[in-house]
Amino acid sequence: MDPLLPEPSVPPAGCGEWLTAGPADAPTAVATCGHWTGEPGTLELCWGAARRFGLTARVAGPDVAGSLDTVLSAWRDHLAAQPGWDDADTSANVSWPSRDVEGVATLLRHGLQPMAVVAVRTGPGRSGLGEQRELPPGVRIRRAGPADLDAVVSLEHEVVRYDAYFGEVVDRPWTVGALRAEAATALAAPEPWVWLAERDGQPAGVLHAQRPADAAWIAPLVGRGPVAYNLLTGVSPAERGTGVGAALTARFHAEAAAAGVTVTLLHHTQLNPRSVPFWSQQGYRPLWTIYVAGPLPDLR
Repeated sequence: MDPLLPEPSVPPAGCGEWLTAGPADAPTAVATCGHWTGEPGTLELCWGAARRFGLTARVAGPDVAGSLDTVLSAWRDHLAAQPGWDDADTSANVSWPSRDVEGVATLLRHGLQPMAVVAVRTGPGRSGLGEQRELPPGVRIRRAGPADLDAVVSLEHEVVRYDAYFGEVVDRPWTVGALRAEAATALAAPEPWVWLAERDGQPAGVLHAQRPADAAWIAPLVGRGPVAYNLLTGVSPAERGTGVGAALTARFHAEAAAAGVTVTLLHHTQLNPRSVPFWSQQGYRPLWTIYVAGPLPDLR
């Protein structure tokens, strides 16, 4: 189906509730549910609901849609029994292989909507792996440092504010403070993987990435490595469509290639009309699609 997917494995135990379809001695689907609650003030709460319930499913056999339907129905019953299941700031999330089209209609029928993707790049993109592209006139790109904290945070917050229009990202009251804390830590490190684009000396864009050592949390989602992760990329509203974002991405790819990275991953919002074509042009394609129903009663 997809040569970049990891090898199939037993789902994590999650909350301990196992959901199955088919005969007990030869199930056609097994799944577990993970429960997550965020801490107020943390950046993680800006990437979705305060309480998230994630289904990890393994489906086999000729009737993928039917087996998945059985598991999703059982999952909804499980969630309906949870305390506060009808709270507003909740969501049900399923990460599904993007090329596994047999399950899509079933996910949609249960009220799950494709909200984001994990996108992957493994080889030469439009500009070639590690190839520097010509900078737009008047633009320079340099590695950011501690003195650039205010500019980095301002540009990153603009990304959050824009993505919040599409329902998956949440611009919470503490977003700026959480972005500042994360950026300050990154910029204090030697040679941070944070690059700032400037036009005529004024901040125009930022790219904040993680080296393989820091991207170990997401590396299991792909079957190859080493893996680097593009944490956040954004340009100021006035610079959208001018080539600044592409130039930043090319600089990241060049540095990643020099460090021996063979796979780069990133998240982008599926409904953002700018993200989908932009990241495709940079050589990325969907690996996992994240389907979301929220609040929980929206799961059917």
